[in-house]
Amino acid sequence: METFIRLATALGIFLMMIGWEYLSPRRQLLVGRKQRWPVNIGLAAFNMIIMRLSIGAAGYLSAVDASERGFGLLNGLALPHGLGFTVTLLALDFAIYWQHVFSHKWPPLWRLHQVHHTDPAFDATTAVRFHPLEILLSMGYKIVCIYLLGAVPEAVIAFEIILNGAATFNHSNVAIPVRFDSKLRWLFITPDMHRIHHSVLRSETDSNYGFSISCWDRLFGTYVDNPKDGQTAMMIGLKPFRQQSELGFLQLLALPFKALRKR
Repeated sequence: METFIRLATALGIFLMMIGWEYLSPRRQLLVGRKQRWPVNIGLAAFNMIIMRLSIGAAGYLSAVDASERGFGLLNGLALPHGLGFTVTLLALDFAIYWQHVFSHKWPPLWRLHQVHHTDPAFDATTAVRFHPLEILLSMGYKIVCIYLLGAVPEAVIAFEIILNGAATFNHSNVAIPVRFDSKLRWLFITPDMHRIHHSVLRSETDSNYGFSISCWDRLFGTYVDNPKDGQTAMMIGLKPFRQQSELGFLQLLALPFKALRKR
């Protein structure tokens, strides 16, 4: 049931965002959907199969196990359920922020994470463009965090739904009025804010790491308000991989095992 809820919610949000992109796009895509979507959606389907056959529900099951054993910080504090639920959401989001930072700073993790950044355009399908090994490592990292925290099981499900939905939203090529966006991003990560993270400029790529709430970037000095070249003119992706011919499905699976290119 947990897996069905997550997949149904993720699919619903994805369909809503691609519809919004079609009706009100923020940028003109220099590389079209026909070239990019088979690769991005193919990776998503491949990752889904791998997770389904391996550790797909491990996050929730780990939280249940930690609760039954009384393991982890929250299980030792006996907090009210609502407070424990909220702390779990915030703590896991905080953990994912730092995972993202280290995915850029530590070369072995960047080898995997660069697959996400090789997309030469930016839309809702970019949110699912990840190497399967990074997905598996991310789940392993979350399991460790869940046990140490003693995460509330229901909050783990809610967190995964929020994370997937927020990632789809903030990777979307949708037009949001600038004035409203500037207010919204005081709390949430907006597409204009996260798009800067996908800039070809290293100083901009190493910024705006958050996925759902924006406070971590502001708190730790990784927030960038606007891209140097503006939202509609900035270049997306990694310079060595701007040629679409390099970005096929099999090439992306093999990319982390090739010589690491300079960013």
